[in-house]
Amino acid sequence: MSKKKLSSSPFVYSTNPDFTKDEEDQTLETKLPAEQRLWVSMESKHRAGKTVTLIRGFEGKEEDLEQLGKQLKSFCGSGGSVKDGEIIIQGDHRDKVKSWLLKNKYGVK
Repeated sequence: MSKKKLSSSPFVYSTNPDFTKDEEDQTLETKLPAEQRLWVSMESKHRAGKTVTLIRGFEGKEEDLEQLGKQLKSFCGSGGSVKDGEIIIQGDHRDKVKSWLLKNKYGVK
């Protein structure tokens, strides 16, 4: 089954002929690495017992999140994905991820 992406706009319909959706026109700017606060954790629930490393809290464009995920997966030498604003890396790589993020000036918790 495929998941449909739903609009995040609270407006469904407007009778105002001059109405525009300004909220969706605004692009989310990616913060600098020093301004980011990322949470690194390990999880195995709902994954058939497989362990994954989760990185949460990224604030910025989806393309920049994809790029960060690609760099982390390459550094760890492991597979993974980027879903719902989270970077998922297969295996327990918390120490590697934390050291890479600190080396690249990201805030880590």
